Amino acid sequence: MLVSTKGRYALRVMVDLAEHQGDGRIPLKQIADRQDVSEKYLENILSTLVRNKVLTGMRGKGGGYRLTKDPSEFTVGQILRLTEGTLAPVACLNGTCGACPRTDECPTVGMWTQLDTLISSYLDGVTIEDLRCAPRGLDYAI
Repeated sequence: MLVSTKGRYALRVMVDLAEHQGDGRIPLKQIADRQDVSEKYLENILSTLVRNKVLTGMRGKGGGYRLTKDPSEFTVGQILRLTEGTLAPVACLNGTCGACPRTDECPTVGMWTQLDTLISSYLDGVTIEDLRCAPRGLDYAI
């Protein structure tokens, strides 16, 4: 599994908004400046999060973005699925290629399925609040 910049930046934005949730709506420019990401690219990421009701957004004076729920209610897995589409380590498990005709005799499908379960369990066990509160560089136990 390779997480794109879109997924990584989405997580950084979620943590940023969690850290500043007491400040009301946060303008796109402030988030972009703090995260050192272009406003144009960030706008694309934020629109995905707004469309999926993770954030609310408002334009104009007093506008900006804010989380729709407490940071403890969003998991890393949830955010990455929204931005990446899947967490599956191989295409035959991501649900987009249909049922593989070789599944019944495939010697590796069990291993890939277990890895997929481990990845999902781990990322679904880490919340945005965990990331917000953790010292930088903290290792999360599996």
